[in-house]
Amino acid sequence: MNGLVINLTHSTDDVDRCSVAIVVAGASVASGQDTTVFLSSDGVALAKNGVAEELHEEGFAPMGELVSSYLGAGGTFLVCSPCAKKRGIGEDDLIGGATIVGGATLVALLADGAASLTF
Repeated sequence: MNGLVINLTHSTDDVDRCSVAIVVAGASVASGQDTTVFLSSDGVALAKNGVAEELHEEGFAPMGELVSSYLGAGGTFLVCSPCAKKRGIGEDDLIGGATIVGGATLVALLADGAASLTF
């Protein structure tokens, strides 16, 4: 695979950090890299319908636009299964382009050569 995995551990709790991560993810996928954002901890809220549209950090495009551009360019979101379960988020709550997965999926991407960043 190679490409890039971004582990995003924040969303509504730190919109600044979340914005930086999605901007980097958007730049990665726009430059032709296979790009996956793995949402864990509080980051899983970003995959919930309607949440991105409520977030906007000064100096950045609105989160809804950042997420839409990232997905439109071919990026994907993987959502940590236990993190989502802890927060009451199920498959029916997710935006298009997001999938709930176990940790083994992340491990497989990294073992296949993907670089990783954590925000």
